[in-house]
Amino acid sequence: MAEPVALYSVDGPVATVTLNRPAARNAISSELLTRLVEAMAAADADEEVRAIILTGADPAFCAGVDLKEVSRETSVLRAAPPGSHSPWPPLGKPVIAAVNGPAVTGGLELVLNCDIVICSERAAFADTHARVGVLPGWGLSVLLPLAVGRSRARQMSFTGDFLTAGQALTAGLVSEVVPHADLPGRASEIARDIAGNDARAVAALLASYRQVEAEAVAGGFAAEEHAAQAWRRSGLDLAETGRRRAAVTERGRSQATRRAR
Repeated sequence: MAEPVALYSVDGPVATVTLNRPAARNAISSELLTRLVEAMAAADADEEVRAIILTGADPAFCAGVDLKEVSRETSVLRAAPPGSHSPWPPLGKPVIAAVNGPAVTGGLELVLNCDIVICSERAAFADTHARVGVLPGWGLSVLLPLAVGRSRARQMSFTGDFLTAGQALTAGLVSEVVPHADLPGRASEIARDIAGNDARAVAALLASYRQVEAEAVAGGFAAEEHAAQAWRRSGLDLAETGRRRAAVTERGRSQATRRAR
C-alpha cells in the first residue's frame, strides 16, 4: 500500500500535518493539496487542538506545485477556484510552519500563509514563479513584501534567487533558526506554549491580527488573482512550464554549493 501523501497526527493540544512526498521533494500534487486541506480542516474542527504544525518529510519542506502534472486537467494550476487566495480554508487556530528544507514557489506560499515560521539550518526559500512561467495565486505578492519588505520581495521574485536560513532570519521571514534535529521539538514547544494560554483569547487575537493585515492590503489578493487569471488566459504553455523544473532545481543546488564554499 502506498504511503499517504500527507500525514496527520494529534498529540494532546497539538496537531501536526506533514507533507509526505519525499521522493518528489513534497511537490504539491492535486492529491496532496486535497489531503492538506482535509488535514487542516480536521485540526481546526478538533476542539482539543489549540495549535497546528505544518512541516515536510525530509529532505525538503515543499518544492512547490508538481510541475510533472501541470499539463493535466487536474493540475493545481488549473483547479484553483476563483476567490481562493489561500491553500486552505480560513482557520481559527495558529499555524506554525516548521521548515525543514527548501521551500520553493508554491512551498514558499504555504510558509507565508502560516502564522509563525521557524526553520532548521537546512531550509532555503525561493520564489521561482517567473523562472517557470507562472504567477502566484496563494497570496505571495501580498504576503512576501509584508514578511521581508518591498525591495527584497521583488528581488526574490524577479531573480528567483534563494535565501538561506540565516538570510531568512535577518530578513524577518522566519523568527528562529534551530539545529535540524531540534526542529520538531522546538515547533512542538511553541505550539504547547500557545496551547497553555486562554484559547478564546488566542483565537480572538489571531482574528484581530488577520483582520488588521487584511485591511492593510485591501484589494491586494483580488489584484493578484486577476493577474494570475489573465496570465493563464493569455496562452500559458503548461507543458513548457513543466520542462523548466529541472533547470530551476539545478540552479538552486548550484547556488547552495556556491554559498557553502
